[in-house]
Amino acid sequence: MTELAVRPEDLVDPNGSERVTFFPWQEVPLDPRRGSSAGTLALITMDNSPDAPDDFSRPTTLGPAGLLQLRATLDEVEAAVAEGPVVAVAITGKPFVFAVGADLKDVARIRSTAEARAVAKHGHDQLRRLGELGVPSFAFINGPAMGGGFEVALHCTYRTASSVARGLALPEVALGLVPGWGGTHLLPALIGIEKAVQVIIANPASQKTLTAQQALELGVVDVVLDSPDFLEESLRWAARVVNGEVVVERPEVSRDQRLWDGVLAAARASVDAKLHGAAPAPYKALELLARARTDVGPEGREAAFAAEDDALAELIMTDEFRSGVYSFDLVQRRAKKPAGAPDPKLARPVGKVGVVGAGLMASQLALVFARQLKVPVVLTDLDEARVAKGVAWVHGEIAKLREKGRLSDGAAQRLTANVTGTTDSAAAFADADLVIEAVFEELSVKQDVFRTVEKVVREDCVLMTNTSSLSVTAMASVLEHPERLVGFHFFNPVAVMPLVEVVRTTGATPTDDVTLATAFAVGKGLRKSCVLVQDAPAFVVNRLLTRFMSEASVVVDEGTPVEVAEAALDSLGLPMSNFELLGLVGPAVALHVAESLHAAFPERFPVSANLRRIVEAGLPGVYEKGTRTLTEAAREVLVLGDSPSTEEQVRERVLEALADEARRMLDEGVVSDPRDIDLCLQLGAGWPAHLGGILPLLDRTGVAERVTGQRFLPRGVASVPA
Repeated sequence: MTELAVRPEDLVDPNGSERVTFFPWQEVPLDPRRGSSAGTLALITMDNSPDAPDDFSRPTTLGPAGLLQLRATLDEVEAAVAEGPVVAVAITGKPFVFAVGADLKDVARIRSTAEARAVAKHGHDQLRRLGELGVPSFAFINGPAMGGGFEVALHCTYRTASSVARGLALPEVALGLVPGWGGTHLLPALIGIEKAVQVIIANPASQKTLTAQQALELGVVDVVLDSPDFLEESLRWAARVVNGEVVVERPEVSRDQRLWDGVLAAARASVDAKLHGAAPAPYKALELLARARTDVGPEGREAAFAAEDDALAELIMTDEFRSGVYSFDLVQRRAKKPAGAPDPKLARPVGKVGVVGAGLMASQLALVFARQLKVPVVLTDLDEARVAKGVAWVHGEIAKLREKGRLSDGAAQRLTANVTGTTDSAAAFADADLVIEAVFEELSVKQDVFRTVEKVVREDCVLMTNTSSLSVTAMASVLEHPERLVGFHFFNPVAVMPLVEVVRTTGATPTDDVTLATAFAVGKGLRKSCVLVQDAPAFVVNRLLTRFMSEASVVVDEGTPVEVAEAALDSLGLPMSNFELLGLVGPAVALHVAESLHAAFPERFPVSANLRRIVEAGLPGVYEKGTRTLTEAAREVLVLGDSPSTEEQVRERVLEALADEARRMLDEGVVSDPRDIDLCLQLGAGWPAHLGGILPLLDRTGVAERVTGQRFLPRGVASVPA
């Protein structure tokens, strides 16, 4: 199929999988007192559920068939404008949502560059008409406006936003694309290059979106109106603009070359520091933003839109974008329906939580349980000083949230009152529905804890361990009712990291379905994504990260300079290098996990001699804070052998180790599906969407087949179809 042969109609899925958005419109008098004599406004509503007006579960998207519907509507509106009564046009969304852009599943079905270019041009051809109707156009942003939905608004002459609207964003670069329906050209012309870089490059990298008020401050929208009567207020505001009562003034945008070059250079440096060239999308977006300085007037607009078409056509056919779609599907769909979770109806209600321990991790758990479940939480420890310190930390964090305006005074007071502490675990846990331990990572210590706790809790109390690497089954072995113990492994920092590994014990009396269902229900209540894993050393994330860190550390032991070993993995675009990660988790913790896995799998998990030296020296890490510069203390401690590796050798060695370990984990049944490995690495370790976790990278580099003899995922999943 050649590019010329691809018509918009050819892009529609013949299987009818697209949830088509319709664009019904009506004429509304601009001045109800004077009726149509004052002129009318053509009000278009984007709606993907016209037959179910109360269905707000599926946000409005813009697929190929939907864009054909928009084309037909705009044909009618253009005719009405030409006939005279229509003097303005507005577009809004169904209740609570504006539009969230293209459906990624539709885009991922594209199999050729010609189809990709046609999709880009199809979007441009329809959206641009909103700004070319010959009369003022208005976007009434009543809810989330993302991607192509945000660009719908940009093509309009004016924009209003509901005071409660959130989720305004151009997130494309995080998914492997660019804002390709006008965003990279229109936004910098509207708000300037600095603010445009913030919205298009910086915000997606940190998963930030805009509120209506933030969009107003940036100049993206012209006015924010109260929510209850938003549509009516928007219509009144539009009428005042049309009749001249309101004049929208916007500051002139600087096109100074020195300014633009400086902003774009700083943005590129920031992207380089994080990605090291691993993902093409943000770099392509920066190229398009650079064009916006000189692409002015009608000819510049045509050139800019053509460049966006080219960029989308190129990026849609990359493995990085396909991995981004795969990642999006994992996080937005699979994570919300955990594989293997029992019937939620089996879950027991949780009205009080006990926490064994009052250290930093235990205190973080107490805060998240109290804040999200809104139930009493009691911390226990061996002495009053530890308890007081833990409770004081929680109360201090609550105070910070109140000071930042994230909690009202009343909510902060209730939350503070709900978190208490004591050394009397018998009294504290007697009426608890759930008790979780977060004490020192020593099996015998945790077994003693559960022996004690089981004697004082009710028979229906669910017991949890937050262990990061130890056998939950071994802990359960000392209990009279081992079936009520479940692993519930959080990641640090608890308030930020979204993953919980739910660990089912094995043996004659494994974790029962009631306990598992309660764990998943609690995880959902905590706003965490839970993944069911079997009880195996270090579970999923820590097992893979430890194999990664072990290989990357041992090459330094052998003689590879630290800077070479670290640079070898930069091309993956990981959030942290090996030694940066070591500084985050702490050398002592890393050594403990490494020793646990070495005990289980000595041939695959050697313990780095340099890691031991770092721990023995009491070093918090090897780098100066915020840099990759070795501290003097680290230079004195590290001992390098005489068998250095090259960057390429280090990279291949690490990837081969990860492929080997991932295959073993699947063969052992640690998780039931390879997708859960990728989901865990994304949510528990922050591995980027352009990698799809890790398995798509191992597939597309050929490492998976070279090491294990097979791919992890079928061709076309997280990769361009053959």
